[in-house]
Amino acid sequence: MSEVEAVETEAKSLHPLLKNVQEMLTEEKFTRATLSNYSTTQFKELDSILNETREAAIFDDLKNLCEDHLVHTKNSIIALYFAGMVSLSRQIIDDSAMINLVTIFVDNHKWNIVKYLCEGILEIGESKFALRTLADCYKNENNEEAIYSTWVRLVKVDYEEADLAKALAEHYEKLGDIENAVDYYKKALHRYIVKALFSNIKEIWEKLLQYCPEDTEFFLHVQKRIAKNISDDKAVLLLRDVYDFCVKRDDINTAITVLKIILGYDNDDKQARKDITECFRKKYAGHSQLEAYVRVSSLAQGPRNVIEAVADFEKHIAFDKGNFVYHRTWGVGRIANVKGDDILIDFAKKRKHSMSLKMAVDSLQTLSKDHIWVLRATTKKEVINGELHDELHDKVKKDYAWALMTVIKSFGNSCDIKRIKAELVPSVLSPGEWTTWSAKAREEFKSNSSFGVSPENIDLFTVRDRPISMDEKLHNEFKAERNFFDRAQTIRAFTEQKDPELDSEYFTEMFAYFTGYLKSYNQVNEQVVASYLLVKDLVSQYPHLGAGLKMSFTEIFEGIDDPNELYTNLKDVKLKEDFLRQIQLFIPGWAGIFIKLFPHYPLHSIIVNLQKEGYSDKLTSLTLACFDNYREYREAVVWLYKNSSQEDWYKKANISFEKQLITLIHILNVTYREIENRRDTTENRKINKQVYTILFKEGVINHYIDEADPDTIIRFYTFINDVKDLDPAEKMSLRNRILGKHPDFKFFGDDEKKVVPLGFIVTRAMYQEKQRELQKILEEELPANSKELEEAKLHGDLKENAEHDEAKRRQAMLNASVAKLSEDIERAQIFEPSMVNTARVSFGTKVVLQNHTAGKEEVYTIFGQWESDPDKRIISYLSPFGAAIWDKGVGDKMDIVRDNEKISYQVISISSAF
Repeated sequence: MSEVEAVETEAKSLHPLLKNVQEMLTEEKFTRATLSNYSTTQFKELDSILNETREAAIFDDLKNLCEDHLVHTKNSIIALYFAGMVSLSRQIIDDSAMINLVTIFVDNHKWNIVKYLCEGILEIGESKFALRTLADCYKNENNEEAIYSTWVRLVKVDYEEADLAKALAEHYEKLGDIENAVDYYKKALHRYIVKALFSNIKEIWEKLLQYCPEDTEFFLHVQKRIAKNISDDKAVLLLRDVYDFCVKRDDINTAITVLKIILGYDNDDKQARKDITECFRKKYAGHSQLEAYVRVSSLAQGPRNVIEAVADFEKHIAFDKGNFVYHRTWGVGRIANVKGDDILIDFAKKRKHSMSLKMAVDSLQTLSKDHIWVLRATTKKEVINGELHDELHDKVKKDYAWALMTVIKSFGNSCDIKRIKAELVPSVLSPGEWTTWSAKAREEFKSNSSFGVSPENIDLFTVRDRPISMDEKLHNEFKAERNFFDRAQTIRAFTEQKDPELDSEYFTEMFAYFTGYLKSYNQVNEQVVASYLLVKDLVSQYPHLGAGLKMSFTEIFEGIDDPNELYTNLKDVKLKEDFLRQIQLFIPGWAGIFIKLFPHYPLHSIIVNLQKEGYSDKLTSLTLACFDNYREYREAVVWLYKNSSQEDWYKKANISFEKQLITLIHILNVTYREIENRRDTTENRKINKQVYTILFKEGVINHYIDEADPDTIIRFYTFINDVKDLDPAEKMSLRNRILGKHPDFKFFGDDEKKVVPLGFIVTRAMYQEKQRELQKILEEELPANSKELEEAKLHGDLKENAEHDEAKRRQAMLNASVAKLSEDIERAQIFEPSMVNTARVSFGTKVVLQNHTAGKEEVYTIFGQWESDPDKRIISYLSPFGAAIWDKGVGDKMDIVRDNEKISYQVISISSAF
């Protein structure tokens, strides 16, 4: 059979559209059509065929047909176009077919076709190759405006392109659009740093100093990268330019900051030492001890290390009349006078205290007038109409941003929430006020561009001299994060912004962090899998990010030793979902993997997908396995019961309802024990709460008991009574329900012992009253006491300060009350009126007793120790008399010793006390 005949035979089995393409490929091959025969018209006709195959859902078949053809005829125009366009439409990263095709026409100077092909590629997604080639087309047309607009797109997708970024900056500079010029100069600068092209860096650096000299934080950030990527010397050279600009603008503080960095790179730099001395002289020109402190610290000259000299000078210079200091014993003080080597200080606890300069420098901490400690000590407080008015309290409570900035700047412009709370509670805000205030403060940190985080520690907040962009804010958070999955969330937050700057240095650094895992790994672990899933998700949104990344999920999955363990280690909900989705899409045995995963990670998506694909028998077997191994798969059992008990495949497991409930009771008991032993406490608490809700709050046990026979009731009550950590009120409620249905019911063990609940049972009204009492102490009485102590301290020597002593005694009393109330509230179990059992003397009942000894009736109400009022005959069930009559029924007789007298009682009637 000839080659032509073979092709014709194969074509008979193809879809008519594919048959047509096959004939076109054959004709192209044997007629050897020349490039001169092609025009944009022919490619528009090919586009029509592409659209038809897409609508006929044979897109992939078309691609396979063309790729097979290219094996033998590698320069087939038709095959290259179809295979390339289908690949791009499917967002397959491999664009080699289209590159080959475009190159063929570029080499033959067919610019109209090159332009058509590039525009077609770019309609599907951004492509560095297509943009660069399209720009060449516009050059041939002398279309300058189109060239620049194409370069704008190219710079956004090619993170290494520096020369075009610089050309765009110069273009906007000529147009007078300085904002855009600065933006592109910054892009070019960062890219030249990566390439280590210092001459270009220096040129752009000078431009930026000309246009945005006030953007100090940008220059200081960039110089660190230059020192790291190129050398310290080059960073110093550029910092010198910044210093000169600062001096011209009379920005002495920034000039000092820059000189400190220069000296950090080279502490033998004599010019920098001379310059920083002169800057300090300008900054502190009015200081009474300036020259003395320059001399004492050896700042201007001498063998002493300049960094130490600067630190020593800055410590000394803070000691001047009117400045504030802090002593660990005497608190905040203000310098009253400085005379030679003697300093006179007024402390709140020690007035007119004199000390030498050396002792002051060694023992005191200098404070700015805006330091939170100074404000706490000096802000006006006064009593008006019997109420204490505190200006600092009012300002802090009203102005969150000011308060946060004040505290953060007080501690070296670096503070965490814990430190902020320590400075404000309870001296400024009460514990109750802090709860609401801190929530607002956290919102302020997120929304206010004046706040950032330390690049070294995500928990440390800083105040910015200039507002921070959201891109930079997220980048700083990314750098400060130490946890891989927190970083994954941060880069997602970056891309979820409106029009994210994907060509910024911030994004490229974050993205490179994850692609780095894919480019160099020896073993597939959770970081590698998470990086693949994250990068794949980003590439699906921005295809140009995928250049050079050609691995598949199948390849990644083959390297996983234990999918269960890896799934556990994926500490991100979205990545877990993506992992399961990829398994189902690309791994043939996905159902078996899901079945193995579910008992450990019961997920709705797993069940839904197994059910949708018809794996009912597997789900039935899974249900049986989970119930049979409930200790290990307790979460799965609870999930199945809650979410799938009405499904046919669940019912086919034939697990009796009694066994299901008993299994849940066993899980309740197991989780209580593990919580007590502190094993997986968080997870066990969650499962415990779910089971408790099902059995008791949703009334499943009650409904089942109502319909059960006596043998079942005994069995169930025994199981529940054996759960020793279960709320005693629940046991009592269940017991009362059984007695309500079966008044003569006898519980196992009734003859040997009385059932007296060991829990601390209270009414809801009294529980809420105690909560209000605790809240009042925390939010009103303790803060008021703290202010009393502050005021008492201002009255002088604490040794003879009666007001201070009284306030301290009250503080101790209040703290003891808080501890006792908190403990009692924690132990208390709320009793609802519906739980009353009038068949027996129990909590919440009113009982009429016949006192045979005295020949009279006595009426008692049984509650707990909080409600107890003996004068009104309201008796605690925990009292000796309450315990003696507990669990008695109507007609029961008893002898009780009261006040050394034996009294005979008989129960006449029992009713509800509610």
